[in-house]
Amino acid sequence: QRKNPFSSNDRLASKPGHTHRGDPTYGRPPEGSQTEQRGKDAHSHVGKEVEELCLIIRSTGQVGEDGLVSVTFGQLFETYVTISNKVVGILLRARKHGLVRFEGEMLWQGKDDDVVITLL
Repeated sequence: QRKNPFSSNDRLASKPGHTHRGDPTYGRPPEGSQTEQRGKDAHSHVGKEVEELCLIIRSTGQVGEDGLVSVTFGQLFETYVTISNKVVGILLRARKHGLVRFEGEMLWQGKDDDVVITLL
């Protein structure tokens, strides 16, 4: 549109140019935009779900010899699925933040019911 002779130049001048890799704003919504706010809200919501998952692991799990609370995926799935159907995604996020530990990349209902999840 910048090269289009029929476009209004003042309308295009207010639009920010494209960012490039290495720019700190690359891949981020404009500051103060509704998109940025929605992203912050979603991040906060997921954080609360991770906290809730850790509380459920603490309440349903058993303390091991090492003093850490552990629960099997099958037991956690049965307990947590009534609260949220995103239990695996929330577990992966909790592991990314160093809050839980378990073997494998992904957990599947039925197949991985005996996998132990440890609350760190």
